[in-house]
Amino acid sequence: MAEAVEGRAPFQVLVLPYRQTEEGLLYALFRRSDGAYWQGVAGGGEAGEAPLQAARREVAEEAGLAGAFEFIELDARATIPVVHVTGEFTWGPDALVIPEYTFGVQVDDPEFTLSSEHTEYGWFAIDAAMAAVQWDSNRTALWELDHRLRRDRPVKHS
Repeated sequence: MAEAVEGRAPFQVLVLPYRQTEEGLLYALFRRSDGAYWQGVAGGGEAGEAPLQAARREVAEEAGLAGAFEFIELDARATIPVVHVTGEFTWGPDALVIPEYTFGVQVDDPEFTLSSEHTEYGWFAIDAAMAAVQWDSNRTALWELDHRLRRDRPVKHS
């Protein structure tokens, strides 16, 4: 695996906030300001961060979720072309793809404080969320998270 350069670690994270309501499970999706598509909170790791640390930082920066939230580490993984993430071969000519690690995070408050990376957010039932997201990796992570939550045996990380 490539090593961090210029403060950037060679991986991405995807975080899916969720909450239980009287109507059932809902998942938060965010509309990107640079592409107008829906996805979970996504971002790159920083040098020295583990994926869970990056996930915590990204949800704090992009959604205003700071504090002791319970994260579920998902098994869903994807690889993303480096040039689709950074626009160049950031970690050299042989580092062509980087991994994307996925997490769920339970929230009680349905309101977020958005960064400039997003224009809006919405709460979606699973079928609507699966239809709304652009990337297959988001659909896979949503499916896994939904399945784990309905089965009620998630692997939790505090």
